[in-house]
Amino acid sequence: MKKRKLAAGLALAAASALVLAGCSSSGDDKGKTDDSAKSYSIGVIQLVQHPALDAATKGFQDAFKDAGVDVKWDVKNANGEQATAVTMAQGFASGGSDLVLAVATPAAQAAAQAITDKPVLFTAVTDAVSAELVKSNDKPGGNVTGTSDAAPIEDQLKLLKEIVPDAKTVGIVYSSGEVNSEVQVKAAKEAAKGLGLEIKEATVTTANDIAQAAESLGDVDAFYVPTDNTVVSGISALVQVAETKQIPIIGAESGTVEGGAVATLGIDYTKLGHQTGEMALKILQDGADPATMPVEVSKEFTYVVNPDAAKRMGVTIPKDILDKADTVG
Repeated sequence: MKKRKLAAGLALAAASALVLAGCSSSGDDKGKTDDSAKSYSIGVIQLVQHPALDAATKGFQDAFKDAGVDVKWDVKNANGEQATAVTMAQGFASGGSDLVLAVATPAAQAAAQAITDKPVLFTAVTDAVSAELVKSNDKPGGNVTGTSDAAPIEDQLKLLKEIVPDAKTVGIVYSSGEVNSEVQVKAAKEAAKGLGLEIKEATVTTANDIAQAAESLGDVDAFYVPTDNTVVSGISALVQVAETKQIPIIGAESGTVEGGAVATLGIDYTKLGHQTGEMALKILQDGADPATMPVEVSKEFTYVVNPDAAKRMGVTIPKDILDKADTVG
């Protein structure tokens, strides 16, 4: 870290010298000299705006801010459209960015396919191998690496059982177009076997389908929401169904709880994004090779509870969970 701060300080000194000499400080890559090389241009493709992905992007940017590194950011939001993400990735492929961050699996797939001659970092991706972003998590093998948001699904279903002890059936609504979600639903089914739970699933193609999909599940004892970008971005529709039918929602991450779910034992996406930013700094400043940088996972999981949501959905959060929750929203 000290090395990075020193490098950043040298870059700042070099930039100041250029200003004093009357040189342009527009931040444009054109005409950039070796002395200003420590100021980077980074493109960001975020699949859609919702609290978890917003936090991941912010955490990534914070890593550069904390290291004192100057960056010209070009942050783009694909509004949940894969085709838009592809167009954005193609733009970054032919542009002058030093590195591209892709936030969420569809965005990462678009970036990995379009960009082959510069580093691509991803975050908020559950299974990078299944998404064909890397050859293996230990040795990515190309210009793409990043961080996984793989959730502790078995522990999350155990939390569900603590809050809803009599639960037998769990409904999951997810996007049929997200590999990320398919992996999680498969994992949930495996974990459910040992907990005496049955998973009932319904898929959507857009957020407008969420309420109808939830209703189609019939009588379930709880909903579980994976890190599915379509459902999380439209979580209010599922919350409305859950409150009406008095069915508690357990989320895979804190943004879902902030959006109205009861609780989670999940990832802090700001920290995950920051972790990804630290990987990017190693590439840009230290010359690390993405091909040999293992995909990293979050090592910290946080209890987040929403007592008001629990009350609206007809359940009580046990005191021992309230006591160890880091955030009560």
